This record gives sequence, structure tokens and C-alpha cells, in this order.
Amino acid sequence: MATSHSRFLHQTLLNRLQNLDKSVELDYHWVEFDDIRYHAQVSIKNPNNVLLSVSLPTPPPETIFIGGLPFGAIEAIKAAYGSLVQILDPPRDGFNLTLKLNLSKLPPDEERKQALLLKVASVREVVLGAPLRVVLKHLSSRTVAPDLDKILALVHRPNEAFFLVPMVDKVTVVFPMRFNDSVDIVLATSFLQEFVEARRTAGLNNAPSCSWSPVPPPELKDVRAEALTSNAGFVKFVIFPRHVEGKKLDRTVWNLSTFHAYVSYHVKCSEGFMHTRMRRRVESLIEALDKAKPDAETSNKTTPTKSFKRLSLKERTNSKS
Repeated sequence: MATSHSRFLHQTLLNRLQNLDKSVELDYHWVEFDDIRYHAQVSIKNPNNVLLSVSLPTPPPETIFIGGLPFGAIEAIKAAYGSLVQILDPPRDGFNLTLKLNLSKLPPDEERKQALLLKVASVREVVLGAPLRVVLKHLSSRTVAPDLDKILALVHRPNEAFFLVPMVDKVTVVFPMRFNDSVDIVLATSFLQEFVEARRTAGLNNAPSCSWSPVPPPELKDVRAEALTSNAGFVKFVIFPRHVEGKKLDRTVWNLSTFHAYVSYHVKCSEGFMHTRMRRRVESLIEALDKAKPDAETSNKTTPTKSFKRLSLKERTNSKS
């Protein structure tokens, strides 16, 4: 969970907790990857209360949202935060969720207090990862959650979803990979193919099996075609019970929920690295060309100069005679 939280939200909560005796009004808006928007507000009258609103990516039609949230999100919030938070209904305009945090209800034990603040800063994973957590929890007990479709679509980017195929002994996860920039498409396709090859190394035998295909896998044959548009292929993971045992569940939920952001990050890093190499190469070529230019003063001193005079027709005749 150490890598799954919003750093800005975590720092905001820490600063608020350390300055409860100061009457300071806070009103922060910010956006994080995959179009997750936050609004944190503290009034002077109630310094112990923090109003935290979260806006989720626009869900495509194949996903299941209940009251503006993924299914299982309300239960996940209550289980994660207990009496620390109150869910306001309706949420603030323009947001899917508004929580009222009462900092006076934090546990006195410092370690537990810090762990709970970190959990609050991970609200994105708690809400968006709720359906995935429900399915993977059932996988750990080798059961399938009741009243679920054979194929589940979960939102992870604006108007984009990835798919789960839950079974008793495994859960298949499929990501249609989409990118807007033509360079990103080429780099992502190459990166994903190498990603699959890296999984086959001996040191990763216990990792979930992974495959890449330019066309949808057979598991998605019943999904509507519009939901399967992709320009960088499809990545498929197969999750087994051993991948979600104990503390592995949190890491697996986070890694799957943010897989597209992970790929996008490495694609942009690769693009930036290539641009840096190209600039350095151009600079070295320019330096080599500058060194190849002859020095003007040295050339005047060492190279004898000759002048030529154009002769008239009469002068040419006299010179020949």
C-alpha cells in the first residue's frame, strides 16, 4: 500500500493534523493520473473536519455503477475507514463521492494513526478497486461471487474499461490498450511484447502468466465490439489463488488497477530517453563540424595567396608572340 496513495492528499492530511490548533482555511483542487479529481476543504469553524470529494473517470456503458460509484465501493469505504469518515449523500456537484473526515477520531497510537491516514490517501484504490477486490477475495477462497456476470467490465480510464472473467480456480484479466499519440502506440506495442517476454525469465516463475495479442482473446467473444477498440493490442493476465493470499491481495488490486498508467509511464520515459539521446547525438555532430572548420587567421598565414588578372585580346596576342 505504500505506493498506492495520493502523495499530495497524504501530505495535506499530515499538515492539517500537525496544525489543528491553528485556524487555517484550506481549499485545494488537484488532478491525478487517469483523470481522478480531488477537492479537499477545511473551514475555520471546524478545523477537525476535512471534506474530501473525489471525481472518478467517466464510465463506459458496459461498466456497473451504483449511485455514481462502482459496485462494492460503499462497503469497501466503510470497511477501510470505519467511524473516521462519513459518506455525504448526495456528494458535492461534479463529484462522485464526498467524505467527511473527523480527525479527532483518529486512534491515539501513532503507528495506527499513520497507517489510517495512508489508507485515506489511498481512497482512489479503495473506490475503483472495490469490484476487483470483491472478485479476488472470492478467488482466494476458491469461490465465485454470486449475482455477477460471467464477464465484468471495470472502469480505469475515462470511457475505457478492462475486463474480468472470474472462475473458481482463476480470474482472467484483459486490458484493451489504447493510446492517442502515434509514437506512443509504436512504443507501447514494443514495450508490451518485451513485457511478456520478460515474464518468461526464471526469476518470475511465480508471477501471474501474461500474454499479448493484437486481437481480442477468446474470453471476450461475447463483449460488444465498440468496447474492444484497441490500437496497441490486448494484454491478458491470469490470476491464481496464490497471487491473492494474505497481504498479496492489496498489491495485486493496486497493480491491476493502475496497469495502464504503469505502461503509459514507461512509454513516456522511453520517449523522453530517445529524445535526450537524439539531442546529444546532434550536439556531438555539431561539435565535430565546428572542429572541422579551418581557422581563418592560420589559413591566411600559412596558405600562399595567388591573384589572377584577366588579359585582353591584344595582351594575349603579344604574350604569345
